[in-house]
Amino acid sequence: MAEFLEEEDLGEGVRVLRLNRPPASALNTPFLLSIAQRLNELSHMESLRALVLTGTGKVLSAGLDLKEAVNFSVAEQTDVCDGLNRAYGALYGFPKPVIAAINGHAIAGGLFFVLAADYRIAAEGSRFGLTEVRVGVRFPVSALQIAKAELSATLSRRLLLSGRNIEAGEALDHKLLDEVVARDEVMDRAVSVARDYAAIPPMAYGDVKRQLRGAAMDKIHDAIENGNDPTLNGWFTEESQAAASALLAAATSGRGRSS
Repeated sequence: MAEFLEEEDLGEGVRVLRLNRPPASALNTPFLLSIAQRLNELSHMESLRALVLTGTGKVLSAGLDLKEAVNFSVAEQTDVCDGLNRAYGALYGFPKPVIAAINGHAIAGGLFFVLAADYRIAAEGSRFGLTEVRVGVRFPVSALQIAKAELSATLSRRLLLSGRNIEAGEALDHKLLDEVVARDEVMDRAVSVARDYAAIPPMAYGDVKRQLRGAAMDKIHDAIENGNDPTLNGWFTEESQAAASALLAAATSGRGRSS
């Protein structure tokens, strides 16, 4: 099993994949590539009929590990953007049902683990947001395509351009989520939904999912295979490095929130 990923077989074709890179499952290149690799392996597991994706603690994922990223070279920026495209692409194109058991906050890059899922159940009190603009970075192709496909035009405008977080209730109102339940009920409810989805004929499910997501997936695959994502040529600028450094300083002093 890849480091920072945990699995549990619940039987009857249902499996749990848990993100666990303490303290907030922040994303870096090795973590992203391990997620992509394991999802690709699971996609070929005939006995798997539904996957529950979750995290640990009160955070699903806080997004990019800014402590690492703020000092990235151009080559390291290229690597992490490629990792984002591969991980998000593997999840968004996963041919079997993915039920998100959202144990806590899903911010910036962490939100795409929610948006790429087929059904989304969140804990009360969770926060959601796309804070990239406040760190001065653009969206890789995978993230942008998923946001366009899964968010309404109004919510895309609000989240992507303001960089602000919203609470679970507001996310439910905007249909970003399917359900909001008490924190201690999230996993049980997700497993129940997964068992229902697991009864769907798998070939038909994969075909219909491809029909729904094919246009976005084609663009994501093109970015991965041909390296034509604009962010691969340098993601961080002096502006974004300054913004990320300021955000880290605020978080360290207690004035900022995870992003």
